[in-house]
Amino acid sequence: MTLHDLTGSLRVRQWTKNVVVFAALIFAGRATDSGFLVRSAAAFFLFSLVSGAVYVFNDILDIAHDSLHPLKRSRPIASGRIPLPAAWTLFIVTAGAALIGAFLLDTGFGAVATAYFTLQAFYSMYLKNIIILDVFIISIGFVLRVVAGAVVLNVDISSWILVCTMLLALFLALSKRRHEITLLESGASDHRVILAEYSPYLLDQMIGVVTSATLVAYMIFTLSDETVAKFGKYLILTVPFVLYGIFRYLYLVHNKNAGGQPEEVLLTDIPLQIAIAGYGLTAIAVIYFS
Repeated sequence: MTLHDLTGSLRVRQWTKNVVVFAALIFAGRATDSGFLVRSAAAFFLFSLVSGAVYVFNDILDIAHDSLHPLKRSRPIASGRIPLPAAWTLFIVTAGAALIGAFLLDTGFGAVATAYFTLQAFYSMYLKNIIILDVFIISIGFVLRVVAGAVVLNVDISSWILVCTMLLALFLALSKRRHEITLLESGASDHRVILAEYSPYLLDQMIGVVTSATLVAYMIFTLSDETVAKFGKYLILTVPFVLYGIFRYLYLVHNKNAGGQPEEVLLTDIPLQIAIAGYGLTAIAVIYFS
């Protein structure tokens, strides 16, 4: 058992999902405030530890299925490089430290982190085996990340941002399900029971609905009276980046068989990274300099 195995079980590379914690900081116009920035950074780290503990818990429960998966069988717990007693210790220590730290940082933030931890624990035990609800739980997890980022700063966040977060997370979760089915084919249900309830056609229909809803919801957000009053009328300039990013991701899912690990796609696909950078720079320019 090495440090690499420990960080692998905590899925440090997947901590990129927690950057949405910074959404409240950015859209509240407080990213230049060092005190707010430090609190957001602390929230990001603690939420990452909470999610890391959940990943360990999930890997412990899924060890039998993961050991048969062509990719997941190389994970530290599934492969046996981290024995089960050590895995349970890692889970308890990480979860305990993260949740205690969350309450020490802010009581409200601690409550949201606990809600996220509890929801994800039930997902790992039961809810991941209920069709459609499984992807909704994943989506709610992202919404809780955004809410946590707002609570720790005691700032308001637009309801439209929460809606867009939920829809975008659904898009990623459904794309991941599609990748799993196409990768594992007839053996998909042996690795994840719920995959027997899905089909590529059904998932494509769902992805089409969510994609359209995401784009429409984001455009409404940029043009809403609340947004225009706060940032002006130019946030609409970020829409092309959102549109390109979603289309690029769909291309990778359908033509390159990607999407199984969204964080890997974000970290390796240069055109998608350029779109994200373009979105970020445009949004910052509109929010802070217009």
